[in-house]
Amino acid sequence: MPSANESTMTTYRDAGVDIDAGEETVRRIKPLVRRTFTPGVLADIGAFGSFFALDLSEYEQPVLVSSVDGVGTKLKVAFRTDKHDTVGQDLVNHCVNDIAVCGARPLYFLDYFATGKLDPDVAEQIVLGFTQACRENGCALIGGETAEMPDLYKSGEYDLAGTIVGIVEKRKILDGSRVEAGDVLIGLPSTGLHTNGYSLARKVLFARFDVGDAPEELQGETLGEALLRVHRSYLHAIGALCAGDAVHALVHVTGGGIPGNTARVIPDGLRFDVDYAAWERPPLFRLIQRLGTVPEEDMRRTFNLGIGLVAIVPRSGVEAVLETLEGLGEKPIPLGNVL
Repeated sequence: MPSANESTMTTYRDAGVDIDAGEETVRRIKPLVRRTFTPGVLADIGAFGSFFALDLSEYEQPVLVSSVDGVGTKLKVAFRTDKHDTVGQDLVNHCVNDIAVCGARPLYFLDYFATGKLDPDVAEQIVLGFTQACRENGCALIGGETAEMPDLYKSGEYDLAGTIVGIVEKRKILDGSRVEAGDVLIGLPSTGLHTNGYSLARKVLFARFDVGDAPEELQGETLGEALLRVHRSYLHAIGALCAGDAVHALVHVTGGGIPGNTARVIPDGLRFDVDYAAWERPPLFRLIQRLGTVPEEDMRRTFNLGIGLVAIVPRSGVEAVLETLEGLGEKPIPLGNVL
């Protein structure tokens, strides 16, 4: 018979945390993470801290630029579809865009993955997304944290957050200070909702449809596919524009839409005007507005409405900027002015 002490023993697994699953997850993701390593990475994953050696040979006054963000309730769609290989890409690309519009080049990324019960298959898919986006953006996935917390998260759910660090020459920082009256706003298309507005979108759409449904407006695409479209990276387009010193400011259109985010780079005393008829609003946004009878003001302040990046350029440089972007295969849209 077991002793009194043996009969009352409680293990970490009994409390809901599976150390073996954690070790299996690390084993799976190590080769994925190593594929993102750039020359600056000095340590493998598993150390207490991450090390990155800066090459400052090309900089006179280097400035580090950092940002942190999450994926938000878009994760609820991933749970509902049981598809987890895109939300990691969303997170990396969102963070990359946030520092790229400041003129920065990404150096490395760190992630935080928290869940109620760690599933190595799900974790592997998420990290696969991280690594794919890191490689596409030329930055290293240098470290991260996986936390299993059964009392905080429902079964099958998790949360993601990420931090990115990049570098820019001080004199090349884009902060809106160069914006002036007469400048033109040029937009680049988004791939969908990106990572904003999902609380409203889910409330409206899932009241009528499930993720496998294909509303007529979506032209054969299921609702799940449309909602999980990856938040695209604008790094290469931004790099081309910054190389030519062709922009006065750049705007990543996230929560707050075009008006809320553009206002962040407009100097005091100036204002801007956006022509919302300058582009065709993608079907998913039209579907949300129609089904939810969403006021136009809410649509504009909640969603990107099909424009994920705005470049603010001097009027004299508009033709050159359009030519540069079109040469990259982009479809730039002049959509407003600074007044």
